[in-house]
Amino acid sequence: MGLFAIRGRRTQPAGPEASESLTPGQRLGLPHRLEAVGEALASGSEGLEAGVVAGEWLARDGVPLEEALDRLRCTWELVRGQQPSFEAVSVLAVAWSDSTVGYLHQMSCEDPMTGLSSRAHLRGRLSDLYRRHPAGEPNLDHALVLCEVAPEHGAADDSFTRAMRLSRIGDVARTVFSQGESVARIGPARVAVLAERDERLGRRVRLLRTMLSGHAGGSAEPRVWIEGLPGSDHTAAMLLDELARS
Repeated sequence: MGLFAIRGRRTQPAGPEASESLTPGQRLGLPHRLEAVGEALASGSEGLEAGVVAGEWLARDGVPLEEALDRLRCTWELVRGQQPSFEAVSVLAVAWSDSTVGYLHQMSCEDPMTGLSSRAHLRGRLSDLYRRHPAGEPNLDHALVLCEVAPEHGAADDSFTRAMRLSRIGDVARTVFSQGESVARIGPARVAVLAERDERLGRRVRLLRTMLSGHAGGSAEPRVWIEGLPGSDHTAAMLLDELARS
C-alpha cells in the first residue's frame, strides 16, 4: 500500500487504548517531536500524517533513525500500550530518510548527475568572495559565465539526457576556465562558472562559445553569456536562485 494511500486512514476505536484525549501524565511523558502523534493516537487515529511531520523534524534535529523509531515506539506504548503499526513505522522512517537525503544533497559539493560542482558549493564560494571584500564590491572583479542547454527538438529531452549534455558542457568550461574556477550545475539546464572579470574574460567566453558550438553536433547550440554580480551577498543568493529556476 502506498504512502499517500494510507495517510488519511483512521483506525476504529476498539477498547480502552483509544481515549479521546491524553491524560496529563501521558502528555508529559511524550517524547519530543512526537506530541502530535500522541494526540492523534489518543483520538483513535494511527497518527500517520503527524508521523510524517515528526520524521521530518527529527531528521532536521539530527536525531538518528534508530532513536527516532524508539521515540515512536515509546509514544505508542505510552498511549496505546502496544507496539507501533507497520504503517506508522514506515511513514516516519520514509519522512526521516527523505528529509536527510534532501539535506545531504543541499550540502553536497558535487552534483551527482553531472560530476560538476553543486549549486550549494557555488553559493558557498560566492559567500566567501563577499566576505573577502569588506567594501561589498566583488561584482567589480568577478562575474558569472552562464551556459544554458537548449531544449532538444525531435529527440529525447529527459532529465538524464540534459544531465549528460550539461556534463559535456562542464568539461568544455573546465578546459577554458582552468585556473581553479568553480564550474557548477545550478539548474536543470544551466552551468555557471565563477570567473574573474579581467581583460581575458571576453576572449575566454568567445572561446567557450566556439568550442561548445563544435561539440553540439546535431543538438541546438548552448547559449552563453556573462551575468554580473550584485553588490551584496544576500542579493547574490537571490540572483543564483532566480538563475536556477529560469
